[in-house]
Amino acid sequence: MEKFGKSQPVRRVEDSRFLTGQGRYVDDIAPKDGLHAFFLRSPVAHAEITELDVSDAVEAEGVHCILTQADLEAAGLDARLLGTQVKNRDGSTGAGPKRPLLAEGRVRYVGEPIAVVVAETLAQARDAAEMILFDFDDLPAHVDVAAGGETLHAEAPDNRAFDWGLGDEAATEAAFAKAAHVMRLEVGDNRVIVNSLEPRGSYAEWEDGRVHVAVNAQGVWVPKAQVARIFGLEPEEVRVTNPDTGGGFGMKAMVYNEPFVIAQAARIVGRPVRWMAERTEAMLSDNAGRDLVSMAEMAFDENLKAIAYRVHTTCNLGAYNSQFAQAIQTNLFSRVLMGVYDVQDTWLRVEGIYTNTTPVDAYRGAGRPEAIYVLERLMDRAARELGVDPLELRRRSFIPKEAFPYKTATGETYDVGDFDRVLTRAAAFSDWDGFEARKSASAGRGKLRGRGLCYYIESILGDPSEGAKVEFNEDGTVSIYVGTQSNGQGHETVYAQFLSDQTGIPAYLIEVVQGDSDRIAQGGGTGGSRSVTVQNSATLVTVEKMIAAFTPFLAEKMGVDPEAVRFDDEQFRADGSNLHPTMLEAAEMARADGREDLLRHEARMTLEARSFPNGAHVAEVEIDPETGQVTVDRYDVVDDFGNLINPMLAEGQVHGGVAQGVGQALMEHVVFDEDGQLLTATFMDYAMPRAGDLPMIRFTTEAVPSTANAMGMKGCGEAGTVGAMAAAANAVQDALWEHGVRQADMPFTPLRVWEMLRDASQTAA
Repeated sequence: MEKFGKSQPVRRVEDSRFLTGQGRYVDDIAPKDGLHAFFLRSPVAHAEITELDVSDAVEAEGVHCILTQADLEAAGLDARLLGTQVKNRDGSTGAGPKRPLLAEGRVRYVGEPIAVVVAETLAQARDAAEMILFDFDDLPAHVDVAAGGETLHAEAPDNRAFDWGLGDEAATEAAFAKAAHVMRLEVGDNRVIVNSLEPRGSYAEWEDGRVHVAVNAQGVWVPKAQVARIFGLEPEEVRVTNPDTGGGFGMKAMVYNEPFVIAQAARIVGRPVRWMAERTEAMLSDNAGRDLVSMAEMAFDENLKAIAYRVHTTCNLGAYNSQFAQAIQTNLFSRVLMGVYDVQDTWLRVEGIYTNTTPVDAYRGAGRPEAIYVLERLMDRAARELGVDPLELRRRSFIPKEAFPYKTATGETYDVGDFDRVLTRAAAFSDWDGFEARKSASAGRGKLRGRGLCYYIESILGDPSEGAKVEFNEDGTVSIYVGTQSNGQGHETVYAQFLSDQTGIPAYLIEVVQGDSDRIAQGGGTGGSRSVTVQNSATLVTVEKMIAAFTPFLAEKMGVDPEAVRFDDEQFRADGSNLHPTMLEAAEMARADGREDLLRHEARMTLEARSFPNGAHVAEVEIDPETGQVTVDRYDVVDDFGNLINPMLAEGQVHGGVAQGVGQALMEHVVFDEDGQLLTATFMDYAMPRAGDLPMIRFTTEAVPSTANAMGMKGCGEAGTVGAMAAAANAVQDALWEHGVRQADMPFTPLRVWEMLRDASQTAA
């Protein structure tokens, strides 16, 4: 690891300012003279707009302007959001109905923005919004994740947005026909609300025909391109910035309506305009996660090796195509469809459905947790029904380590893997053999105990290209410009640490610059576990370029040939010369000689292949049969992340990911009533995991270095969530199985678990 980072658990440098209230979030830095925006949102899930009159409201005290969709279009804006469209099985393109920035003609979900009020104070804007005359004719709400119901969009008959397929259906059917055993399981994956610590917010300001939009997002370049499109501006007329951002988890990776609307308002009023969502507003309007149902089937041969797999998934898109939504349960789900198992006959069919609910898009893992959840729930069921140890059943179907690089049935190429080694370590680490004793002890306390295993794999995603720029400043500090955006992951620490490892520049002298489209011309943003892998790869290339640039300059100073100069991560050296400058000293020498060209170095690179983090999660739960309360008693994780840059940050990412996965499994659950009203729009009604809901998560690694990048690392940002959902759910199912419960779906709230036990008892009686 000496060449590619020292793998030290460096503490996060950014935490001191975050924990002392010195973070600079969007609401902290919004111009103090900015006007306040408040959005009038639909109170109903589905209705025709019969009247929208703002004439009284616009005269209210403090109001500067009110905008509707008609106003945006009258101003010449291309006032719509764009979303991914996939290809249907018949070759046609999935539905692409218009998604206006503000409701036009019809509202399609509770919380859809209808108009914006801009006033001197937020209270004035809110009061004026109540004066808007909004009348409508109710339409039936379609909230079931199934085709049919009142049509939301003419482009999607029966509310079916797409019908997508991947694989060889005929070959898969033939494999099932000759199988010795076939296992089937319907798997529900409940909708969740992301609830990032900092809700969404933004402000906009114009100067000399140029717009600046600050938004707490996961990158600046997609919003910049969309601002330019919507306003018909040249790229150089648009600046987008991301300040400190308090959590993203995929939900802040896509563009939303509000920043564009307030940018137009700022242009009209000639003053900055700011907007910050309140928590209930965020729960109504932030893109949700998951929300799908899958029927999964696995075929096994007489030796209990898996030979074929097929899945039919129906997923909820909500009321519109969000930015990535049609890709989540299709292209991204398919990346790890078969997980770590050596099966080539597969078929995946996915139907996307529009409903009168908030749109659904990427949430931590984006398709990969959903795919692994289905697969590992089915593998667990198969082990139980076939009477085989869950470890052994998985081993029989693992891709053998000698088969790598391995091309999966869906076209991904896994570069390396040693799944049996990782699973063996996980069994020992979790004290697999001691489970029966712990189960007996739980029974002695009147509790049910269950154990769940998930062996996951995920594919890092996002733009494989990234750039880095290193600049030596006059005050002796160094700036590194990066194309990603921290949402709390610790980027400032890991990027400075890595550059320090490669150059010998003290990390405390390195400033990480991010989130400004004026200062960083191009970048891939943050998402898909790409950040450290791709950004540090760009840093490596930049350092190589830097060393190459300094070498002839220093060779002349040393009086040697350039070929004699070497850099050993701390100093430049050459045999026969007593001069051995550090990187900082070399920069000062260049500055003294007027060599400004040596004070800035920039490079871009593209990874030709992805890395594939994988690992095993083992969860143990206790259930109180009298109340249905589920307690996670033990949780052990063995991950293969390849070489680690900062083990402490990697472990922190796993802890957070596990909390989100277990949170979904045990308590988080979005509920709409039959009219499309959100019943879980506050923390009184929507349960979030707390520290007391989890045991101490034990984590270790079993590294198989990736060949897909020079560092041998594998992304870790989403891995905890990818593995946690099935591990927790399988543990609950295990505890309930002996008591007759055969179908256990998330979330495992006390009431639901108690009802499962009651119903199973009544059926047995």
